[in-house]
This record gives sequence, structure tokens and C-alpha cells, in this order.
Amino acid sequence: MAAGSDPYIFTSDTLPPDPRFLPPLANGLLGWRVYSEVMHMGSVYNGEGGDCHRADVPCPLSVTMEMEGMEGPVQQTYSLDTHTGIFTHTLSTATATATQSFYAHRYLPNLMVMEVMIVRQAVTEEPVTVKLSSSFTPQSKDIVFQSAPDYSGGRHIQGQTTAAEVSGGPRPTVDLIWNHIPPSLSLLPEQSQSFWGFLLALGNTTESAEASFDEGLSLMASGDLRDSHQQAWKELWLESTVELVGSETLSKAVIGCMFYLLSAFPSLHDVSGWFGGVSPGGLSNGGDGQDYWGHVFWDQDIWMYPAIALFYPTLARAVLEYRVRTVDGAKHNAQKQGYKGLKFPWESAVSGREVCPEDIYGEQEIHINGDVSLAFQHYLYLTQDLSVFTEGQGSEVIWGVADYWVSRVTWNQKDQSYHLLGVMPPDEYYYNINDSVYTNTVAKISLQFAVELANLLKYPAPKEWQEVADHMKIPFDQKSKYHPEYDGYIKGHPVKQADTVMLGYPLGLPMTPEVRRNDLEAYEPVTDPDGPAMTWSIFAVGWLELGEAEKAQKLLEKCFDNIRGPFQVWSESSDGSGAVNFLTGMGGFLQAVLFGYTGFRIQQDRLAFKPLLPNVMSELCIRGVSYLGNKMDFLLRKDEVCIILREHSTSDEEATPCALHVVLQESGEKIPLVPGRPVTFPREAGHICQLDSTFSCWPL
Repeated sequence: MAAGSDPYIFTSDTLPPDPRFLPPLANGLLGWRVYSEVMHMGSVYNGEGGDCHRADVPCPLSVTMEMEGMEGPVQQTYSLDTHTGIFTHTLSTATATATQSFYAHRYLPNLMVMEVMIVRQAVTEEPVTVKLSSSFTPQSKDIVFQSAPDYSGGRHIQGQTTAAEVSGGPRPTVDLIWNHIPPSLSLLPEQSQSFWGFLLALGNTTESAEASFDEGLSLMASGDLRDSHQQAWKELWLESTVELVGSETLSKAVIGCMFYLLSAFPSLHDVSGWFGGVSPGGLSNGGDGQDYWGHVFWDQDIWMYPAIALFYPTLARAVLEYRVRTVDGAKHNAQKQGYKGLKFPWESAVSGREVCPEDIYGEQEIHINGDVSLAFQHYLYLTQDLSVFTEGQGSEVIWGVADYWVSRVTWNQKDQSYHLLGVMPPDEYYYNINDSVYTNTVAKISLQFAVELANLLKYPAPKEWQEVADHMKIPFDQKSKYHPEYDGYIKGHPVKQADTVMLGYPLGLPMTPEVRRNDLEAYEPVTDPDGPAMTWSIFAVGWLELGEAEKAQKLLEKCFDNIRGPFQVWSESSDGSGAVNFLTGMGGFLQAVLFGYTGFRIQQDRLAFKPLLPNVMSELCIRGVSYLGNKMDFLLRKDEVCIILREHSTSDEEATPCALHVVLQESGEKIPLVPGRPVTFPREAGHICQLDSTFSCWPL
């Protein structure tokens, strides 16, 4: 990266040789990898049960550009501007410059846009022509399309998927309306520059596609189409950013992760309720047989959600609302297994019924229930917003998960403990094992949260919730002072990915530093080096927790092997295989930055911190941390911490934010946080909490 260059702009004069690593453009509803012949639309799946996958939608914007008849060399650049979410291909000669831009509109989620501009650089009497080559065909192996009458000058096709997710259920419909794209565009001799815009509108109904196309045409006519898109991205970045001084590689990785993760979520102002969750490869991927078919896993709730929840409560709530919409399917899954309550699917689409192609995962990888519950728990601790549990039916999720655990456990009279038998842990090398330490711990936490929430809502909690939580078996080896991965695990046996080491973070199981270290040292050397990308991030968080920043940094930098230039697109495995645009790995990487370097821990009555920076970084600035209705900016340096509480806008419709103060751990000093007034103190652990801990900001 050249001195003074913008780290938010990824530029290259060539495209990656593997087209899987072309940059994806998405807006929470639509997703497309640039130049690809297919795109996807949120919640539009084809296939029943285990055959369910994102339906391929043909993309009319699959167009490449080249200059025709130009003398002299042609320079070309490809650029992804993550400030604005715009991908641009530029062709330059001595006499003219042509730019082709693509974006998934950030404010109008049903729109994709292509723009072409030609600017004359020298006075000539010749036209400047660019050739546009399209690979679009109005066909899909997943959707039967038919031509419809043109609409407002745009071509129009409409179709329906061939198979419903659930037998006898609805099959999604899709309408596409787009401007005709000619095979060439020319700047006439008398023109100094010219601009062309092309719209693509998608909708689940003809009416929604037409309305989106009309709005796009109107904004294009007024010159506001790109501006409205850029303004929506600007708003996201003004809310929150993560920037650092030091390693350029680390800086670009962080920015890329934030950009692609935000691209998977809807607008801050979206209230449509159409959000279909986040899959490991995002919206641009997930067709039949690739990138986990576009299904939603624990990856969303455990790996991607924490970074979003720390900054954007509105987007965090969208994740919870997605899970609420799948409750009926989760109830069906539990009943099918012979248990009570809710069993969230290991792989989820729209209905909430299990769509994993292999039954064993849906039957045994039951920790998904606790993962979903933990997301709800952290949302409450960060916001004190109980409406998601009352008006939003979140309580039904928490009660249902608790009821499932109670019906799923087995009591052992001999050791006076409850056990979870016949499960698969996060480490999928093992199955049909008993007492996965991760599964049992996350089950215990979700049962405890169910009791806590019941007390808040004056709900009569069954006594079994607390009983099972209190007596849940948590495997521990007293001799070696470490947590075996499951009952019968032999120390030193290989593991696929982060599993037991997640007890410390994100689960927060209380343990001594000695045990925490023993867990890390036991599993680090036996973890598959070719395992999924998020693993080393969790090890890094653990070592930072123990004060070993350089050891943590070496592990975190293993993730760089999963990042493919020039557009910072991740692969699941370091050799480039597995899912691409691997948002799970990006989410884990961001957690190492946001919860590792800062030591942030989301707790019932506080946001704890314990900052520590590695040598490659002199400064870390985290803007827009959202806590109890407040927005805070953190500036971490080697030896000091600065916190600024943002001024609360009088136009905000949210409840008045809680008054906060900083409590330092060693000195016990308490420092009130006053809006707009920086608070600086020597680096040490502490926490942020309400000034009056007896006061709840949101009435029950």
C-alpha cells in the first residue's frame, strides 16, 4: 500500500485468477459476485429439505467492458471502494477514460446498479467507443422464468422456484426488471463526457419489482441514485469504525472484514422484516452444492453476530427476529426428535425446519440451541431492551430452548449430575459422544438465562430449569487441570477447530488463569492447521486474556493465509478451499480485535475491558461501541486508554440513554462519562456500567 493511500480502497491492475475471489457486492437482500452470471436474493431457496439451496438468479449486469479502436496502450484498474460499496473498472488511454461501476444499492435493497462514464482526455474528432460483452441469459436451473411485458422501458421476466423447502409449502417467486444494455456505448466527437446508468430491480412480487424500478428511475433522473446509496454507507461508517495504526496488512484485513460483514445485513432503516439471516458465504454464494448451500448455521449467532451487536443494536435485533420467525420449524424439529420445546436447525433456511443434507448434524450438533440463546442474552445485556422478548416473542425462544434441554438431559444417580448423551461437539471430528464440554456449558448458560429472564418478566419458571443448570455435568480433569473436550476424550487427540477453548470466550465459564492456560496449551498443538479460518482468532483472544500479546498475534496472523488479494476476500481454509467470502472467519477475526485487544466482555451489569496491544500496533481506535443507549469511542494506546461518550442526538427516537461511569479495577477509581468530554487513564482493566445500578433504563 503506497504511502498516503486510502486503506478503505482495494485496487489492482488485474483480477484474481480464481473468479471465486472476485469481490461480492451485497446489501442484506441481494448478493452478487461481480461479473458472475448468477446472483442470489435473500430467503429465495429452491429444493426440499436437504436439497434446499439458494436459488440461482440470472444477473443482467454480468457485463465486461473494453475499449474499441484506441491507439496506444490501455491502462486498466479494478477498485473496490469500501467507503461506498462501489466496484469500478477503469480503462485509460491518452485520449479517454472509461469507468464501469457496480453497486448493490444500500438504501433501496431491491436494486443493483451498473454505471458507465466516458471522459475525453484530449481533443480529437473521433468517437470513443466501449464494447460491453454480456454473459446474461434469462434462465436458471432453479427458477422457471417466463417473459412478461416490458415495464417503463425495462425488460421483465418472472418465475417461481421448482421445489418448496417444505413439502406442500410455498415456492418463492422472483421478478426481474432491468434496462436493456446495448453491445456498445459511444462518446460522440462533440462530447467531452457522457454517462449511462442501468438498473436491475428484483422483487418477490411484480408490484415490489415495479415499485423499486420506478424509484430507481426517479432517483437516476434527479441525479440522486448513487448519492442515496453512498449516503447509506456513510451512515454505517459514521456509526462505527475500527481503525489502527501499525500493520497495514492487519488494517486492511479489519476494514475488509467490517465491509463484507456489514454488506450481509440490511439497512439501518429497514423495517420490512424480510431479513433472511447470514450464511457462511454471504448472499453472493450458496447455490446448489457450494458454500453450504446458503444455509444459516451457528456461524451467524456465535461468529458474526458479536461484532455487529457491539456496534449496531438495530442490526443485531434483525438476527434475533430471524430466529423468532423460525420458531414453528424449531418446534417441529424438537417434536421429530421426541423432545419438548424448540430445537433450532443446524442448517436453517426460511421455515426453521432442518435442511442439513446429512441427518447426523441436525440430530447431534444440538449446541446450536445454546448459541442462539447466547445471542439473545448478549443483546439484552448490551441494550436492556426487553421489547424483543415481550413484543418480539424472544421469550418464546428462550423458554423453548430451556424446555428442550430439560427434556434432552439424562440424570445419573451415581454422580448426581445431568448429562447430554449422543451429541456432536463443535469439533466435528467426533460424533455420538457424551457430555461435550462446550455443549453442556452453553446449555447450562441458556438455562440460567431462562431463569433470569423469567424473573425479569415475572414469568413462572419451571423449577427444572434451575435444577438442570445447577447439576449439569461440566467435564474437568482434576489431575491435569484442564477441560477434556468430552467424556472419554484422550488428551492429545486431534481436533478440527476451536471447541473447548471457547469456554473462556465467548462462553465466559469461570476458571483460573492456570486452567485457561492449560486448555489453550492442550488444544493448540493438536488443532488441525487446515481447519476453518475462525479457529485461531479464538486462541488469540485466550492468550490476550492471559497477557501474552505477541503469542496471540502470531496465532491471529495465521488468518492472513485465508485472505485472498487484492479484494480481501476470505476462504474457509488456508489453501483457498472451502467456502469463499467466508464471513465466519471474518467474524472471528473481528472478535479477536474487538474482544481480544480491548478485553471487552459483555456481562449482565457491565461492559468489562482489559486492553492490551501487540507490538505491531501503536494505536487502536474503536468508534461507536453501543451500550445501554449510548455510543462510545475508544482510543487504545500502549500505556493509556481514552473513552469519549458521544453527544446524544435530540432527534433520536430511542429512549434516553443511561448515565454511565468507568470503574477501574486496580485503583477502584470511578470516573463519570460526560457526553463530549474525553476520559483518559493509564491502561488497566475495568468496566463501564450504569451510574445508578439500581435503575433500569427500560421499564419492565
